[in-house]
Amino acid sequence: MVARSFTVAFEGIEARLVEVQCALAPGLPGFSVVGLPDKAVSEAKERVRAALGAMSIALPSKRITVNLAPADLPKEGSHFDLPIAMALLAALDILPRDEVEGLVSLGELSLDGRILPVTGALPAAMAAAEADRALLCPQACGAEAAWVGATQVLAAGSLDQVVRHFTGQSPIHPAEAGEVAARRHLPDLAEVKGQERAKRALEIAAAGRHHLLLVGTPGSGKSMLAARLPGLLPPLSPSEALETSMVQSIAGLLSEGGVSRERPFRAPHHTASMAAIVGGGRGAKPGEISLAHNGVLFLDELPEFARTVLETLRQPIETGDVMVARANAHVRYPCRFLLVAAANPCRCGYLSDPGRACSRAPGCGSDYLGRISGPLMDRFDLRVDVPPVAFHDLDLPSGGESSATVAARVAAARALQDQRFAKTPGVRVNADADGHVLEEIAAPDAEGRALLTRVAERFGLSARAYHRILRVARTIADLAGSPDVRTPHIAEAVSYRLAINERVLPR
Repeated sequence: MVARSFTVAFEGIEARLVEVQCALAPGLPGFSVVGLPDKAVSEAKERVRAALGAMSIALPSKRITVNLAPADLPKEGSHFDLPIAMALLAALDILPRDEVEGLVSLGELSLDGRILPVTGALPAAMAAAEADRALLCPQACGAEAAWVGATQVLAAGSLDQVVRHFTGQSPIHPAEAGEVAARRHLPDLAEVKGQERAKRALEIAAAGRHHLLLVGTPGSGKSMLAARLPGLLPPLSPSEALETSMVQSIAGLLSEGGVSRERPFRAPHHTASMAAIVGGGRGAKPGEISLAHNGVLFLDELPEFARTVLETLRQPIETGDVMVARANAHVRYPCRFLLVAAANPCRCGYLSDPGRACSRAPGCGSDYLGRISGPLMDRFDLRVDVPPVAFHDLDLPSGGESSATVAARVAAARALQDQRFAKTPGVRVNADADGHVLEEIAAPDAEGRALLTRVAERFGLSARAYHRILRVARTIADLAGSPDVRTPHIAEAVSYRLAINERVLPR
């Protein structure tokens, strides 16, 4: 008779239910695992054998076959250890079969029987809740999985503890959700002296999730400004926190089960590979763009990134998700992020500085920033020149607005957008608006439309640029509390689109 347990296989942040079937048959003693397992799953039989031996449970002199169904679904990871052990213990009549079949389990077994933590407990709990089953997971993953309140989570520290629970000797109490991670102390915008235009651009970017490019000489404060953007963003909503945490769970980044309401801020180095940025590698893991989902992706020294890496960002920026296609896996991850990039105007960095001479001007700038393709540049809603701050200004006391003051205006603008798009699926902020939705919410007055038409014709703007200006104008109007998009809002949005020398940057 076949004994069954259930676990999950991960496809991106989705967890697909897998049935673990265990059969004991007469014949030469052996232990085999079938059903398209990878190396880690194939080695599970040795870990299970040793863990049972540590509990003084000897395997019978029979042929043991474990099948992972569906057989055409790739099985990867060490989290199959515990469900294989559960099915085997049920086949040996040590555990009640009906109770084993009524839960989803995952966990890695050590040779002494301890259950080690694994990644993906949160998506697994979601899958268990959808299947109306309880979840059995490692003790270290219980606080994370318990955030899914729709299912019971049993967190065990060892296989012996699991056996004692199901045989009624020592019940395992349901796990409780971990603490909401406290918000980190973030740098304050008031510490930045000067750069008022760049600060305004940060506020607009945060309010409508508009992509921002900062171009300026070395030491002008581009990275410092970008580091203060997270302090302007509102906390994650419950649904956004769950989405973000599921990606982080797959990547193994959730600390002690604490789900954070703070938006992620990812700043990969310019030597990062395509797999590191977009996702891929062994198991098609999420990349930086997915780890920045619902948060900020900061690319410092943008032209120094590999051209192929930069070009892969174009489609995810538009669609909000990425398909990682590999020979044995096609995985989709969400990646709706706010892109902030910083660049020097040329290789030496001083093309735009009137106080210094660039020895290779003007070709130095076009050659250097020419590494950024026109289609990618077209996706930046805001382009801001960040000039150097005079030394005498650095001695002045800080007198600008604090991050809390600006964040309050950003939160008010986001609240307007939440109300505006409450019944529009797939649209959360102004940057997501498209088609008839954009026409309804961002239709400018007659004078503003005439201004935008003249600018589009004069500078040869693309249709994408035209619509992005409308989205930025809508956000500026929201920050001003205006129900309509008027000429000043259009004018300011246009000024950010054409802020940087058009001879240097492609339109």
